[in-house]
Amino acid sequence: MGRKIHAIILAGGTGERVGIDIPKQFIRIGGKTLLEHSIEPFEEHPAIDDIIIVINPIYRFLCEQIIIKNDYKKISKILNGGSTRRESSFIGLKAIENDDDLVLIHDAVRPFLSSVIIDRVVKALDSYGAVDTAIHSDDTIIKVQEDRLISEIPNRKFMMRGQTPQGFKVGLIKKAHTMALEDKELEVTDDCGLIIRYNLSPIFVVEGDRFNIKVTYPEDLYLADKIFQVKTEKVNIGDTYINLRLKNKVIIIFGASRGIGKEIFNTAKMLGAKVYGFSRSNGVDVRDYDSIMNVYRNVLEKEKRIDFIVNTAGVLKTGILTARKEDSILEEMTINFIGAVNVVKAAASLTKGEKLSILLFASSSYTRGRPLYSIYSASKAAVVNFMQAASDELRNKNIFINVLNPERTATPMRYENFGPEPENELLSAEFVAKVALRILCSDITGQVIDVRKHNFS
Repeated sequence: MGRKIHAIILAGGTGERVGIDIPKQFIRIGGKTLLEHSIEPFEEHPAIDDIIIVINPIYRFLCEQIIIKNDYKKISKILNGGSTRRESSFIGLKAIENDDDLVLIHDAVRPFLSSVIIDRVVKALDSYGAVDTAIHSDDTIIKVQEDRLISEIPNRKFMMRGQTPQGFKVGLIKKAHTMALEDKELEVTDDCGLIIRYNLSPIFVVEGDRFNIKVTYPEDLYLADKIFQVKTEKVNIGDTYINLRLKNKVIIIFGASRGIGKEIFNTAKMLGAKVYGFSRSNGVDVRDYDSIMNVYRNVLEKEKRIDFIVNTAGVLKTGILTARKEDSILEEMTINFIGAVNVVKAAASLTKGEKLSILLFASSSYTRGRPLYSIYSASKAAVVNFMQAASDELRNKNIFINVLNPERTATPMRYENFGPEPENELLSAEFVAKVALRILCSDITGQVIDVRKHNFS
């Protein structure tokens, strides 16, 4: 057997500093617990062979319920933790038999870990015995004495803020923990601190992420919630994969008469899918729930299944709020938001457990309302929040829901509202359609996926 790469997730905290009764790793944000958010990057990363969770034994049953619900495949052990972080870390390490293996140690309350950071740590372990993750400090760091007088102001150029995961060769970090058992004057806060104290190895630092925050205090919960609201995902799935997954698949597209919807229709059909397109031009209005139900029933009667649903139906009306007519505001909100709700709700009421992937659309204005199209911005923000909640509610029904958020795209709707613009400054509808099909073919859910010219390949 070759060398394995393990992940240890430290989830033994009590949540005292957050000021709640339940440990913070079990707080739900963005539709999942912090523990789930911390497990999934390792569960989904191809380089990670297994996951060890070290838990406060009082809450072991909560951890077990989470693992069963999500059907995680890589979790090999759930271990009762110790009274300190260091003890819990050593407990996890002792469960790894082969000292030649590699291990990544991560805090369960850092829910924004990305696959990119895991890549960096794993790659660095090819050359170093110990690896830390950190970001540069924007603040000046001061060193103070016990009397709170400043003793030193280090050069900020060399100051970084540590994060996790930290990576190690297993034998090296085990040796550090063994030495610490006899160290009566030890004061370190993480595993890299042990390597430094006993001068066991150089420690290489990889770049972390400003989103990779640790939830420690009550205000961190608020910040984490806001990050989840605007968090986006990058997805790369090859063209061959699209061809394999689309052939003979049944796709329903609302808003298929023009723009991105039309391009999704044409591209999917070209790739061998069975595509059904609807819009107000052929009598289907997403504001009419019964109309959508009829579409689903008719397609199911003919095809016996529905694999993918796309809703690109939307309107954009500009103008100062006080000048907008009430019926115009209502039309924009109901088409853009209630239409999305109808599309998802009707599909959920008919599904019988077969996998169904639904794709909705947002706009860059969903993160901050913009003057002259406040209603449009609000409707797209509502779509994102709805998707985040609905994706968690419907996960057990095998329904996957995501939102695509393309930057400025050359569509008739944009031309009608902004007039001619330089083509090189706009995405093509064809490109967005191709990315949309990649998302439908993926296994992600509950995500906002930004579409930029250079973040897909």
